Amino acid sequence: MNKKNKIQTSASRKVFQVFNYLLMLGIAFICIYPFWYIIIYTFSEARLADVNPPVFLPRGFSLSNYKDIFELNGFFHSLFISVLRTVVGTFASVLSCSFLGYLFTKEEMPARKLMYRFLILTMYVSGGMIATYIVVKSYGLLNNFWVYILPMLISAYNIVLIKTFVEQLPASLEESAKLDGAGYLTIFTKIILPLSKPIIATVAVFVAVNHWNSWFDNHIYARGNESLTTLQYLLYNYLNEAQRLADQIKNTTNAAGMSQISTSISPKGVRMTITVLASLPIFMVYPFMQKYFVKGIMVGAVKG
Repeated sequence: MNKKNKIQTSASRKVFQVFNYLLMLGIAFICIYPFWYIIIYTFSEARLADVNPPVFLPRGFSLSNYKDIFELNGFFHSLFISVLRTVVGTFASVLSCSFLGYLFTKEEMPARKLMYRFLILTMYVSGGMIATYIVVKSYGLLNNFWVYILPMLISAYNIVLIKTFVEQLPASLEESAKLDGAGYLTIFTKIILPLSKPIIATVAVFVAVNHWNSWFDNHIYARGNESLTTLQYLLYNYLNEAQRLADQIKNTTNAAGMSQISTSISPKGVRMTITVLASLPIFMVYPFMQKYFVKGIMVGAVKG
């Protein structure tokens, strides 16, 4: 016992522990500080931040960046489209991938191995942008809300994760349900789904982040319909035209003849503010899904 205490309190061990703490704190700082810098910049006064950028605290305190961005035409409608797309797309994709992943575990499924290999092939080979555009157009999905949902309905990677997880569940549970007369749909909804919460939460995070961050499909398939503009595509356009946007906000007067917006706003402030607003939902949701996310990844990665 004395020897153990002596080792724990030795000078070399203390130095090693201090070095570990400093190293971990340094890595954490490198990861966290960019986000912190963006946030404090958005709460800084534009005229002060442009001259002397903030380091750890805002230069002055102002909500004008958020106020001016909220007053832009189309912001809340784009936010609604992004939220609707993320919710509907995540639910539909998780349900489809879960059921298909479950079916791929059934040996009695016709042509199961052929279809599974074909599915895996899509992870490495795609038809390309032109072929995909032609298919989307032939189905009448251009300038249609469902162009955001249907092409992303099935993901080979997510199906592999779910299939691997389901194969690790005790077969006796499904066998006992079959003896009671349960069919595949009943087994899937009553047994497989409740037991697959970790992997379903993992897939849901993947799909939701993918939907929320997606903007290129809006640019290609729904560019001519402003009512389908997503927040990320709006962000893309604003980032490309930040200087014009800043000048527009600076000189805007509303239709009722109210006074001009007095707060100056910089292109960098536009970028920072919209980046925070676009990233905030993900930061809010992920902490609640983290325990399922880690468990799902660990269990789903045991077998391939």
